[in-house]
Amino acid sequence: MAIEIELKLAIAPDEVARLRRHPLLKGVKPVRRKLYGIYFDTPGFDLFKARGAFRLRREGRHWVQTVKLERGGTAGLSARPEYEVRVAGSRPDLAVLPAEARAALKGAVVAGLAPVFVTDFWRTAWLLERPRGTLEIALDLGCIRAGDAELPVAEVELELKGGDGAVLFEVARELLEAAPMVPEYRSKALRGYGLAGVWRETPGKAALVEVARDLPAAEAWRRSLLAGLDQLGRNLPGLLTADDPEYLHQARVAVRRLVTMLTLGRAIGCAREDWLAGLRGFMDELSPARDWDVFVTDTLAAVRAGLPQPERLDGLLARAAEARLAARRRARVAAGDRRLTALLLDMGVDLLAERGDGPPLVDWAGSALDKRWRRFARLAGHFSRLDTAGRHAVRIAAKRLRYTGEAFAALHGGKAARYLERLGRLQDELGAANDIVVARRLLAALDGEGGEAYAIGLVEGYLAALAGARHGGLAGRVARMVEVRPFWR
Repeated sequence: MAIEIELKLAIAPDEVARLRRHPLLKGVKPVRRKLYGIYFDTPGFDLFKARGAFRLRREGRHWVQTVKLERGGTAGLSARPEYEVRVAGSRPDLAVLPAEARAALKGAVVAGLAPVFVTDFWRTAWLLERPRGTLEIALDLGCIRAGDAELPVAEVELELKGGDGAVLFEVARELLEAAPMVPEYRSKALRGYGLAGVWRETPGKAALVEVARDLPAAEAWRRSLLAGLDQLGRNLPGLLTADDPEYLHQARVAVRRLVTMLTLGRAIGCAREDWLAGLRGFMDELSPARDWDVFVTDTLAAVRAGLPQPERLDGLLARAAEARLAARRRARVAAGDRRLTALLLDMGVDLLAERGDGPPLVDWAGSALDKRWRRFARLAGHFSRLDTAGRHAVRIAAKRLRYTGEAFAALHGGKAARYLERLGRLQDELGAANDIVVARRLLAALDGEGGEAYAIGLVEGYLAALAGARHGGLAGRVARMVEVRPFWR
């Protein structure tokens, strides 16, 4: 058995020539091979459910049988057990696998294996020796096929052959100088299952961070950042290519979680102002697209649905859709920018190693939560007298308290879950009120004339009525949240 440690980066096909000319690859003789792989699974897709893969790959005149078992990864880096053995043909031969591999397959051995999809690509590989380790840089160009469906593949795969895994990030940063690339968090197997209809890509939501009371604070900080990076990475492909606005929304949630933990890290000597600046800059590029998404899909859609003549809103809706599309393009440019990839790689390499420094976790968590709660309570105490900017500050304070609470929720069990659920509902209400403020700003930006003036008037009237209805009981709900006993006390 070997542990496969690799880092994948997606590249646009028209950038490949620039990558090949990188000085890093000059003087290194490449090896070019045609690789044709058949992926197998059971009728019930037991391997997929176990996050594994069974592949037969033709390499020249030979077939190589490979079993991969998922062990997770971060920042595009994956590490997983891999079993490889040469076989006589293109049919699975379980008998030649090591005993531990057969044991890991479990039900798949009993139920039998059948082809699900194939990978068909050319690999150009360069073997590189660096002081920190030896690695293979592989450029894969081809496709994945499942029945009549086909998905193109263009990616750079850096695989560690020996030494420190940090060398993969180091070399990836250098390759970025030649061509923009983005971390590819999906294996070819996962994309193949998607093409076959077994798996469907969906926006990635935040996962509970697993921390224990005996962890040093800096290690809990590291794990929280890795969880944020994972969530951002799971939403990047959809943000770049899909129309579902939830990918954008969840990417912004991931960035906010990262910013929250980086800010809290200052108190335990884990300040990274360069990371903070980069993430905030990325958020600035995403936020306009989110504002237009909400305005078009929620606000204008609601007004139009209530009109006896909904076509009266069509001109305004068309202009808003154009603005939304422009904002989405801006967000996608930022997501594909090499500066973001460089930032994610820098974070990934620095967060690889476990940490043993910092104060006890419970002390840091309690102090951080107290600080966030006090700010929320201080602002919320005057909610009924606050202007728009002040209410926005309350919303942000509630959001930061919630993200901080989620980072340490595992320490407190059900008490934390109930508190955070209630805080989340209040945050949603505060967010809905803020959406009205944003909608008015976007409406003014459209600056309608003629027939659109009537449409703008309709929307303004709707927003005014909505604001009155929502603001009525909001002050009371904010006050009641302040009175709830914090779960960490």
